[in-house]
Amino acid sequence: MALQLTMTVAAVALAVLYAAVSARGELVTFVFGDSLTDVGNNNFLPYSLAKSNYPWYGIDYIAGIPTGRFTNGRTIGDIISSKLGIPSPPPYLSLSLDNGDMLHGVNFASGGAGILNETGSYFIEKLSLDDQISCFQKTAEAIRVKIGKVASKKLLNEALYFVGLGSNDFVNNFLQPFLLDSHMYTVDEFIGLLVNTVNGQLKRLYSLGARKVVFDGLGPMGCIPSQRVHSPDGNCLELLNEWAVQFNSRIQSLIAVLNSQLPGARFSFSNSYDIVLDLIQNPQSYGFKVSTTSCCNVDTTVGGLCLPNSKLCSNRSEYVFWDAYHPTDAANQVIADRLFSTNSFAQSPSPLALHH
Repeated sequence: MALQLTMTVAAVALAVLYAAVSARGELVTFVFGDSLTDVGNNNFLPYSLAKSNYPWYGIDYIAGIPTGRFTNGRTIGDIISSKLGIPSPPPYLSLSLDNGDMLHGVNFASGGAGILNETGSYFIEKLSLDDQISCFQKTAEAIRVKIGKVASKKLLNEALYFVGLGSNDFVNNFLQPFLLDSHMYTVDEFIGLLVNTVNGQLKRLYSLGARKVVFDGLGPMGCIPSQRVHSPDGNCLELLNEWAVQFNSRIQSLIAVLNSQLPGARFSFSNSYDIVLDLIQNPQSYGFKVSTTSCCNVDTTVGGLCLPNSKLCSNRSEYVFWDAYHPTDAANQVIADRLFSTNSFAQSPSPLALHH
């Protein structure tokens, strides 16, 4: 579980997004991430402890039914897809690679996932980023078989790839004293390990056809409810926020290097840190009342998820956080609106117009 909100993509990222609209006017997206972007993959992992396919999750989704999304309604990916005029990509594990569904985009995100394979090991089953890329490799091969080598290369090169992980590597790995990594590395060494691992993973995606990749940086993870409970005064854990800033800086530098090394690569970095911090520190400016605790009264000592016997707040739209880790549908809506209000979007052609 993580705080890694997909939002305010920089101008270059927005240019990449519109460049991803193919000549036939279809924007194909592939999503790699954790519980913030999981739309149900973990539902298909029978032993996974990182699941949200029970009440009260989905209470504000279609028909109030839980779908495996770790929020009360839509993920920000759902909202962004709607704004782009395309369906939200379905979970990989729900698809058959034989029927062509993958041609319109796939979501590989998995709750509890991290950049490192060992992250979230106590969730028993989850798809790490390496696992997700392996699933994408199978998808790319299925696309090649379905539409041929030339057409599949074009589709994969023109598709947009969202990658957003990293918070779990801290919250559900490095910060856990009973796990090995917390004893093996200093903070600087651990961040270096994450960045070096991402380097290999992005190069692997490139080798499989990815050219337009947006990597979403970490938000202020020291301010999420699950971490505030470890603060003596209930405030943000500034040390964790500093780690997020360091990670973001090094990933941003990596992106620049990859763009210079890989022919045709148009990778970009989305730095959400400042806007998420402002949302948490000044919730009233965005129409919220509470940003220090979650709407669902969770027990942060046993996972921080909203269990069926949990008590909900009376007005879910007034809370930034749904549970100890994840934003509410209302917060996701504000984030998506902020993304689409940028000058770059205002000056760009609508993908909907490109369909006609």
